[in-house]
Amino acid sequence: MPRETLVMIPPMLSDARVFAPQMQVMSQAHAVMVAPPTCGERIEEIASQILSWSPPKFALCGMGLGGMVAMEVIRRAPDRVTRIALISTSPQADTPEAAAAREPHIIAARAGRWNDVLQHEINSTWMAPSTDKVELVRELTAMGHALGPEIYIKQARALQRRKDQQGMLRQILQPTAVICGRHDGQYQIKRQEFLAELIPYAQLEIIEGAGYLPTLEAPDATTDALQRWMKQPMMLRPTMPASSLN
Repeated sequence: MPRETLVMIPPMLSDARVFAPQMQVMSQAHAVMVAPPTCGERIEEIASQILSWSPPKFALCGMGLGGMVAMEVIRRAPDRVTRIALISTSPQADTPEAAAAREPHIIAARAGRWNDVLQHEINSTWMAPSTDKVELVRELTAMGHALGPEIYIKQARALQRRKDQQGMLRQILQPTAVICGRHDGQYQIKRQEFLAELIPYAQLEIIEGAGYLPTLEAPDATTDALQRWMKQPMMLRPTMPASSLN
């Protein structure tokens, strides 16, 4: 029996390193590929590109911005996604106020004030009290520098323009994990509970000792949660119909 492929989509200003602990373990049982959300200024563009890279059938895991892209991927191609995990993310569109608040940072990135932008985007208050924040900020800063301001601007634009996915989530029949850190200062537990309630067969996994980045703050617990999700049998129910792409 062929190994189930796992496609992982990182959050904003992150690359494969954000999933490194999980990939090291899970690649022993599954083919794992990382699909960076870097190829468009709209969630829809990014999702289309990721679908063009992905195998005919695959498990899907997205974190932060990557989770928002994952929702669009399953909306577009529900017959191709065997299961979905959503980590530290939201199905809601940016409010007008949140979209407007991104604009000064986009302008700063264009003006060459890249270090100021990174300092704003890498928010240690979203992390758990027990996290080594100095080391994690260092690692996140390295990923941010590797991606650079042009990718940041694309990702910020995609976040500004994203659509609300709450209605679509009610149609997901695949095994679903909603994973969040107990101390997430960006997407609090109440929001994650609401997200899980929208999906008929979702299981909420709260990771102790973690904040916004459970894959790095509590890597073993997060890997365990993902392994439990990957072991769930595929549901013998019709998948949701493909949504209109208009």
